Amino acid sequence: MPVFDFRNEPQGADISECTYSIFYSSESLPTPEAPILILDNRQKDWKHHSCGVFTNPDKRTAFEFDEEDGTASANILKIDARFVPLLRWLGENRIHVRLSGKNLADGYAVYKIREIAFGKGTKLSAEDGFLQFIIERLLSSDAPEPEEDSAEEEPDETGDDMKLTSLQSITDFMTCAGKTLPDTILLWARRNLAVARSHEVTLEERRHAQRALSIVLNIKWKTNYFESIDPVEARRILDEELYGMERVKQRIIETIIQINRTHTLPAYGLLLVGPAGTGKSQIAYAVARILKLPWTTLDMSSINDPEQLTGSSRIYANAKPGIIMEAFSAARESNLVFIINELDKAASGKGNGNPADVLLTLLDNLGFTDNYIECMIPTVGVYPIATANDKSQISAPLMSRFAVIDIPDYTPEEKKIIFSRYALSKVLKRMGLAEHECTITEEALDALVNKYVTTSGIRDLEQTAEHLAANALYQIEVDHVSEVVFDEKMLGELLA
Repeated sequence: MPVFDFRNEPQGADISECTYSIFYSSESLPTPEAPILILDNRQKDWKHHSCGVFTNPDKRTAFEFDEEDGTASANILKIDARFVPLLRWLGENRIHVRLSGKNLADGYAVYKIREIAFGKGTKLSAEDGFLQFIIERLLSSDAPEPEEDSAEEEPDETGDDMKLTSLQSITDFMTCAGKTLPDTILLWARRNLAVARSHEVTLEERRHAQRALSIVLNIKWKTNYFESIDPVEARRILDEELYGMERVKQRIIETIIQINRTHTLPAYGLLLVGPAGTGKSQIAYAVARILKLPWTTLDMSSINDPEQLTGSSRIYANAKPGIIMEAFSAARESNLVFIINELDKAASGKGNGNPADVLLTLLDNLGFTDNYIECMIPTVGVYPIATANDKSQISAPLMSRFAVIDIPDYTPEEKKIIFSRYALSKVLKRMGLAEHECTITEEALDALVNKYVTTSGIRDLEQTAEHLAANALYQIEVDHVSEVVFDEKMLGELLA
């Protein structure tokens, strides 16, 4: 393993002494027991918060502490493999940082590195928050493959608001964290970075290359390893969103529980088919909660042309990525739940081609190519959940990519329970009303359900609950009554 040489001086005939060893970790939350690096503390115990710079005195990789009586140097003993390029970059650029660490038997365990301004200088050459952005990306990544030759805490800073937009920040990111990217993404990024820097191409080409780099590199590219789910917790989440329908819940859990053995997403997504208003979208959101993944929605009823999904070529001045790529960008993560609403409308495109054909490449988990990005985007971490009202309108190739689950309509008795126990209670809580301040008699409830007996789903009932609660609040505030009980007559007058 080569030693850091932050002076960039030519190496002589002498062999550099390497003072550190590399360890491989995939911990996402550094602690004194699982640190980023370990410094030699045999000379003295270092302060919990210590400022200084990474350096290389006498060809030994070290950290130079800013002490009250001057500077003191400590060799680096161990480094998390993910952070080797970052520490080299910090040293080469003489970036002043503050370490948070703890003195242990085997050394000073550093578990936090924060950027600080020094003197009248700025924090970093890139953008504010860049260092924290890099560190968070490194911590969320898996350890690289081993090379053959090779007191009170302040509120944590976050790099969530940081975005790679400038060429400087993109270049620094590639230097520090490039190896954590998928191979295809890394190769693509290097090519596009060369285009963005080149003066042999048009300004428009450079602008498109830089924009594409910003989009792709701001996404956290994760592995296809997924943690096991808790069936009990999964059932609880489904019960929150869906009353009754025990067979539906059981089928959903049976489909996604495969993750507990394979630690990969199920081979088939979910296709929820049923009348409008039966809670298909709520089920999709619940599954995303169970999988602990961010989610994004894709409304196929608004897609008229495949290009809306695949993006447009960079040869056009107004070129832009497609909706699918924009969804990745919005989520800022490669592992997510794709909720495809109204899949039965996917084949009704009015432009050149069929939008349904584009979805097939996304659903096969073999990778998706956006015309603007011009790169095969890994989709192994995408779990699709589609909704539809009429599965007869869905093509056979699309159907074969899903585990189809039929969502039946609610019975009148189920609708009564849903309205009284869930819909009305939910609205009252949101409006700040107590349960006794707005109630409905059994006769009025029967009349309400009979009014919407021919209507599928419970959306009308939920809207009625909103209407009743708002009316009750009005009477309480204006007429100064203590409570409102809706009987059949009052309900009829209110809904007339």
